[in-house]
Amino acid sequence: MSVSMTGSGEIATPVESSKSAITWGPIFAGAAAAIGVTLILLLLGSGVGLTMVSPWSGQSSSLGTVGVTAAIWLVVVQWLSSGLGGYITGRLRTKWAAVHTDEVFFRDTAHGFISWALATIFVAGFLASSLTSLAGAGAQAVGSAAQAVGSTATAAASSTASPMDLPTAYFTDALLRPDQTRAAAPSNDAAATAEVSRILLNGAAEGQIPDDDKAYLATIVSARTGLSEADARTRVDTVLKRIDDAKVAAQKAADKARKAASTTALLGALSLLIGAFIASAAAAFGGSQRDEEEDLLVTPRI
Repeated sequence: MSVSMTGSGEIATPVESSKSAITWGPIFAGAAAAIGVTLILLLLGSGVGLTMVSPWSGQSSSLGTVGVTAAIWLVVVQWLSSGLGGYITGRLRTKWAAVHTDEVFFRDTAHGFISWALATIFVAGFLASSLTSLAGAGAQAVGSAAQAVGSTATAAASSTASPMDLPTAYFTDALLRPDQTRAAAPSNDAAATAEVSRILLNGAAEGQIPDDDKAYLATIVSARTGLSEADARTRVDTVLKRIDDAKVAAQKAADKARKAASTTALLGALSLLIGAFIASAAAAFGGSQRDEEEDLLVTPRI
């Protein structure tokens, strides 16, 4: 507290209020209103969003459209809920007597911002817990399926265990590959299928299949199907092209998902900024309306 002295020698002490400049009652009331409206609008948006997704081919909206629509809806949710919560916060507070109008404006905007922050933290925690529960249920289901698959694979491996089941099986195949492939092609369908699968998996890991592997695949296909060498090579090239096309399609889908997630995150951040501004402005507006409606106390003249 600063103390000054007047020209006549008197001591001037600034007036300090014994009450805090922040009023928590209206803040919590505005935050509660904003939370309620937010949850209602989020449920409404979820119901409308489900209509954009269909299990039937060609009847669902694209991933980018769904992401942008969800982000725009978040902006609308922030706009409406923050506006209502901020207005209630400003309108319910008591009038600050003997306070400058600039200070009143600052306090109202601060109250609206704090109310918005509380509502946002609660909603974010609620959504995080819901997503965590959903993710936990999904992980448990995937874990159960993986455990079942692992048990099946273990049982199969225990009955047909061989050196070819090792991670180096592809290189073992290359070492033991016969010189006269057509004459010595595997007569066992399961063995031939396993060897071809290992070649394809190695090609997927390396990014391409070597020419000698392609020639070997064509020889096996020709020996197992009765096709000519040229027709077998054409079939191998066709299948390999389909594999490459599927890989490119998966990469394009992943890139679209990345762009949609990035757009949704940016618009989500923008919606929060809009919500903070709207809540502060609405609180200042509600506070100004509150101060305009004064109750005058009339005392009789003595």
